[in-house]
Amino acid sequence: MENKKVAFVFPGQGCQRVGMGKALADNYEEAGQVFEEADRALGFPLSELCFFGPEEDLTLTRNAQPGIVATSVAIFAVMKSLGVTPDIVCGHSVGEYSALVASGSLSFGDAVRLVNIRGQLMEKAYPPGAGGMTAVLGLDKEKVALACGAARSVGWVEPANYNSPSQVVISGDMAALKKAEELCLAQGARRVIPLKVSGPFHSRLMASARSALECELEKVTLRKPHVPQVMNVDGKVSRSEARIKELLARQISEPILWEDCVREMWSLGADVFVQVGPGRVLTGLIREIEPQAKTFAEDGNTQVDDVLRFLKGVTGYEDEG
Repeated sequence: MENKKVAFVFPGQGCQRVGMGKALADNYEEAGQVFEEADRALGFPLSELCFFGPEEDLTLTRNAQPGIVATSVAIFAVMKSLGVTPDIVCGHSVGEYSALVASGSLSFGDAVRLVNIRGQLMEKAYPPGAGGMTAVLGLDKEKVALACGAARSVGWVEPANYNSPSQVVISGDMAALKKAEELCLAQGARRVIPLKVSGPFHSRLMASARSALECELEKVTLRKPHVPQVMNVDGKVSRSEARIKELLARQISEPILWEDCVREMWSLGADVFVQVGPGRVLTGLIREIEPQAKTFAEDGNTQVDDVLRFLKGVTGYEDEG
C-alpha cells in the first residue's frame, strides 16, 4: 500500500472552550456565515455562546455539541474555500455530524439542529450526576472489559470509547464506575481520569436517547457521501444513507471504535491526518495508533496558511490543484 491520502478528522465533546471559532469568524467571511446559519437554525445566538461564554452554559451538552460542530464546520468551510479538501473523513462521537457535513451527506442546518436535539436527549436519558465517564490509561482493552464485568455487581458500567491501544474510556452509573476505576488501578492502569461530562454516554444507559434520536433522524434527508466516511460503531466506510442513520442512532448507546476507525483510514491509504475543530486530542491518539502518521491540528486559532504549508510539505497537496 502506498499512503498518499489526506483524512480530515473532527473532534467530539470535551474539546469545547470559550472563544472557539471567534478569530476565524472575525477574519474569514466563510466562517462567519457558518455561525450565522447556526444561529438561524437553532433560533438562539450559539455564536455568542461559543465566542463569549459563559463557560458553564457552553459546557452543557445541548450547547457544547452544536458549538463544536459549528466551529468544526466553520474551519472546514475556510479550508474548502482555499481549495483544501479531504480524501477521507471521520468524526469522533458528535464529530461524526461535522464529518457528514464535510462529506456532503448532511446539510449544516440539519446537522446543528440534530446535535442540539441529541444533546438534550442525552441530558435527559439519565439523572444528572448519577452517571459519568472515566478515561483509563495504560491498561489493555481486555483487562478494562474484565474490570467492568466485575464491577457490574454494584451497577452498570462498560467500555464506551476504544480511543487507542492505551486509552479506553468507560461509562456507567457512579457506583459501578468507581468500582471499575479501583479494579483497573489494581490491574495496573497508569491513571484513571474522570471526564467532565454530564452522563454515561455511549453505554446502554442511553437507550432512551437512542430511540428518540432514531425518530429525529427519520425527519432528515441524507445524501450519499462524496468522499468515504468511516463510522464509529463499526470502524468501516458507510455509503448507504439508511446505514448511516442506523449507525448514528446506535452510536449514542454503543462504544466508539476510534482505534478501528484510524486503522481503517490508514488501510484506505491515508497517512496524513488533519484535525478540523477545537483542540488537538485526536492527533495525539492517531500518532499512538499509527506512529508513522503525519498529523496537524487546525483548531481555528492556527493560521490556515500553516495548514497549507504542512500539506504541501508532506504531500505536495497544494501543487496538485
